[in-house]
Amino acid sequence: MRQNPSFAMTDVAELRRLIEGNPWMTLVSQTPDGLVASHYAVLLDDDRDDLTIVGHVGKPDDMIHGLGERELLVIVQGPHGYISPGWYGDVQSVPTWNFVSAHLSGVPEILSPEENLRVLDRLVARFEGRMPEPRLMWERPNDPAFVERLERGTVGFRLTPTRVVAKRKLSQNKAPEVVETVIAELSGDGPYANPGLAAEMRRARGAMDAAAMDTAAMDTAAMDSAPMDRA
Repeated sequence: MRQNPSFAMTDVAELRRLIEGNPWMTLVSQTPDGLVASHYAVLLDDDRDDLTIVGHVGKPDDMIHGLGERELLVIVQGPHGYISPGWYGDVQSVPTWNFVSAHLSGVPEILSPEENLRVLDRLVARFEGRMPEPRLMWERPNDPAFVERLERGTVGFRLTPTRVVAKRKLSQNKAPEVVETVIAELSGDGPYANPGLAAEMRRARGAMDAAAMDTAAMDTAAMDSAPMDRA
């Protein structure tokens, strides 16, 4: 993913929020037979406060990817959507696509069966916990033999990325009034309504406004503390 400094996303807390909110990810490896991609749900490692993630693949995907032996690229796709040039007003413009995405790269560590079971348990609880009557992994009608057989058909991994490229392209290069128009269109009921993307743009807009206020306050403080010229 080509990086643009204006759209770079570097804050660890924001990246963790992106990962937490978008667990369905794409795993890509370079193999002797060419590129291979798989799709799995991945979670943040709850024992860490960085960008370490944990997950699993079903066998034989571990062999196909060379899991634990080669670099793995994990693609996190956040909110995204079409932006019409008509939302920019009567100016020369073309369509674009706003998005938030992160690429996490590194050589993963293979988990022990016990660690893998804990990750699988967390994964089930993460999503099933929202159900009115959750069916958790260790609960009946599942029994330990069934769960352990399930684990043997998977390979768990932990990835602490050695390279992170993250991009938040949310019309930051447009005038504030244009950004507000885009947010309003995404929040409406048109063919490209996208409340999730609108919410992400509001969040980014608020962060930019707060940063601008902080900069202005620092500049004012610096001017106030500067020595006065003396005649």
